[in-house]
Amino acid sequence: MKILKWFACLAFCLFGVAGNAQEDWKSLYAPQVFEEMPCRVMRPFEFDVEKTYPLIVSLHGAGGKGNNNAKQLKDWNRQLAEKQRRKDFPCYVVAPQAEGLWDASHLNKLKSLIKTLPSVDRDRIYIMGHSMGGHGTYIFIQLDAEYFAAAAPSAGSGLRRTKEFIDPKKIKDIPIWAFHGDKDGTCPIEKDQKVFQAIKQLGGVMKLTTWAGDKHGVSGKMITGAANGATESSSDRCDKETDFMTWLFLQSK
Repeated sequence: MKILKWFACLAFCLFGVAGNAQEDWKSLYAPQVFEEMPCRVMRPFEFDVEKTYPLIVSLHGAGGKGNNNAKQLKDWNRQLAEKQRRKDFPCYVVAPQAEGLWDASHLNKLKSLIKTLPSVDRDRIYIMGHSMGGHGTYIFIQLDAEYFAAAAPSAGSGLRRTKEFIDPKKIKDIPIWAFHGDKDGTCPIEKDQKVFQAIKQLGGVMKLTTWAGDKHGVSGKMITGAANGATESSSDRCDKETDFMTWLFLQSK
């Protein structure tokens, strides 16, 4: 009996520590509320005020909606918080939280918040998001085509069911790398393909990676990539870099 209790205690300690370690990354994202918008901000690794750093805006999907300033942290936020990735690609990550669809008011608040952060490289502000956040990524770059240096929407399109939201002429010159599962029943890939084809016809700068056999839950593949992905380019203007983070950090206004 004593041996069983010892093993139970050891298992609890080991799994308890592992569980806490899994949550430790979230503490890197400092919580704040800016103009009534909940937000988490991760500062660059070994921050040096004498340097300037890129910044990634991270937009959550519908599962992150609310005002608890916690649910917006998703799998790609965890990946961005990994120590080696932070060392290799030091940057800010700003993860706001919304109670409804992303719109101009959220973008304006984000831009005001970013102005308060020291040492941001204004020529390398990026945006990425999944599902509702992928849709929001398309919307934000259309609302201000001059603000972002690159965009990475996952499983979104910026297109409504009854009316188009996206004017491809406004976003054709922004480097975009979109990601979508070809079996997505929540936001069908055909919508993303429609945006891609429109930008392709304009000679724009967009890459589209299709995850063969995948449904909607592909957000964890944006950064790491996967063997079932096939990437198309809209023109010769597209950067041919195949590693996402390297591609992202190469983009500058």
